[in-house]
Amino acid sequence: MGFDMADEIFLGTGMKFPPQVNPTTGRFVCVSGRESVKESIYLILMTQKTERFMRPDFGSNATGYVFAQTDATMLNLMAREIEGDIMRNEPRVEDVRIRMDADSRPGCLFIYLDYMVRGENVRENMVFPFYLGEEPEEKSEAYETMEDDIIE
Repeated sequence: MGFDMADEIFLGTGMKFPPQVNPTTGRFVCVSGRESVKESIYLILMTQKTERFMRPDFGSNATGYVFAQTDATMLNLMAREIEGDIMRNEPRVEDVRIRMDADSRPGCLFIYLDYMVRGENVRENMVFPFYLGEEPEEKSEAYETMEDDIIE
């Protein structure tokens, strides 16, 4: 299945995220098609709701789960909320499916996103690593330094 002009018009073209400048032309690098959709989903997940003054409903509350327990109830709640946020903020996708994996890596929750771009018969997917913080047995350098300076 080829990518034609109608697909490009529907999916749009926008500035690459994070913003990059083409050193040859001096212009901002743009993305279009499915890559534009993928970057939009990433922005939804990385933007806290109310962060954008003119679009307070844009984004997700994923960062609000950083200190939450990673039990089945919380993971299911978070998955449903992220699914709704993507469906509400990205009209170019449908049939969004979220799967969570909190067991593969300590301190990291992997969010597996699976979706279809409207009007195409191709499933797209991406993995979003959501860092929950350091493991209790690990110490940061700042903590070790402070520990050495304690006066009893």
